[in-house]
Amino acid sequence: MQPNLRTEVIRSIRRRVDPDEYRAIRQLWIAHSLAEDAHDIPGLMATLTEDCVYTVVNSGTTWHGKAGATQFYQQLLTAFPNIHFDLQNIVIGPQGVFEEAFVTGTYQSQWLDMPSPAGQQVEFSVTILFPWDPKQKLFKGERVYFFIK
Repeated sequence: MQPNLRTEVIRSIRRRVDPDEYRAIRQLWIAHSLAEDAHDIPGLMATLTEDCVYTVVNSGTTWHGKAGATQFYQQLLTAFPNIHFDLQNIVIGPQGVFEEAFVTGTYQSQWLDMPSPAGQQVEFSVTILFPWDPKQKLFKGERVYFFIK
């Protein structure tokens, strides 16, 4: 583990849970989720820091800043125009939100390194980390892991 990363992890573990901050994180995640369900990209961007980072760990693909996050969502919502996230588990704490969801949708256009689309229905599991920025009171992006059978 890198020295700076280790320091950040230790600092993260030691963060105290504050009820007001917990409510703020929870409310922001709800706003983010509702915007995603509505395909409301400006609403999604309102939940993110300017320097947010989106990473799909499976492919190693990363998008930087709100322009990158916008591109991520445009690509995702074009590839799966009727995407639906069925929340399975969620953890909320001073570090942010970690969710586990079951995703369904129609695969309409190429996304990342997935096989070419044929308009087929897909379903897969996804876990997403939304790191919290306590100073800006926004998410610093997403780290996405998905599991397709």
